[in-house]
Amino acid sequence: MTEAQIEKIIALLGALLVGVTAAVQLRNDWAAKGLDALVTKVLLGLMAVGCVLAFLAAINVLGVHA
Repeated sequence: MTEAQIEKIIALLGALLVGVTAAVQLRNDWAAKGLDALVTKVLLGLMAVGCVLAFLAAINVLGVHA
């Protein structure tokens, strides 16, 4: 197993763990009102999007060089 494969496995597991956690927390905070709750929702949404991008990069959908 090469260093690149180990790095991709760690990125895949990290993206899944953080992405699921962000999605669950976003679902729990969805009904909250107020400016601080809105900022929290935006940040959790951005974290989930970042995890999707990291997941896609780990499975060689993004960032593949010809």
